[in-house]
Amino acid sequence: MRRILIVEDDPAILKGLEASLGEEHYQVLSAMDGEEGYRLAREENVDLIILDIMLPRKNGDEICRDLRAEGIETPILMLTSKKEEMDKVLGLELGADDYMTKPFSVRELQARIRALLRRHKGARKEVDEYTFGDVHVDFKRQEADKAGTPVKLSAKEFEVLKYFVQHEGEVVTRNMLLDEVWGYEAYPATRTVDNYILTLRKKLEDDPAQPEHLLTAHASGYKFVKK
Repeated sequence: MRRILIVEDDPAILKGLEASLGEEHYQVLSAMDGEEGYRLAREENVDLIILDIMLPRKNGDEICRDLRAEGIETPILMLTSKKEEMDKVLGLELGADDYMTKPFSVRELQARIRALLRRHKGARKEVDEYTFGDVHVDFKRQEADKAGTPVKLSAKEFEVLKYFVQHEGEVVTRNMLLDEVWGYEAYPATRTVDNYILTLRKKLEDDPAQPEHLLTAHASGYKFVKK
């Protein structure tokens, strides 16, 4: 489970971020002042830091500067209510990886977090061909068959299936799929994901009503299991 540190002194914003990131299955650590945030950033093994600029005791720019000076390369996403371009430039020059101005879209924030984590850890291994059960998929040629019989999948269905294969065994939320497959700027309805899963189950599962591979993960999303 990826660990994210939030350093934010606004209780309402902090609570909202903790809830939304928790729903996306991140482990969240938090601090409401700069000194505590700086300590956690140095002592805890976190995958990403969401850092407000205007903080008591030690501001975000100072935290970013000092972490980078110590050789800590954890991705940092800066938050601020300031709108001046120079504030953004300063944060980026001090070593921040991305920047968002309040108020911001939680969904866009989640998409940027995933992009930073991918960039930091490296891209997922490319999958050209894959077999599960009696299904064989050639993603490069966009061809699929089940028990030797060709199955027609749309380009988007191939993309959705490939994302699941690359995240085998992991819980994939609807928002993750929307952001990664459709792109967060497209903003399709979350029901779109459910419709695609239903279609893929009908085409690839032996019993779509009792799937063995494209499973529902409680109320949070889906999970692909190869078996």
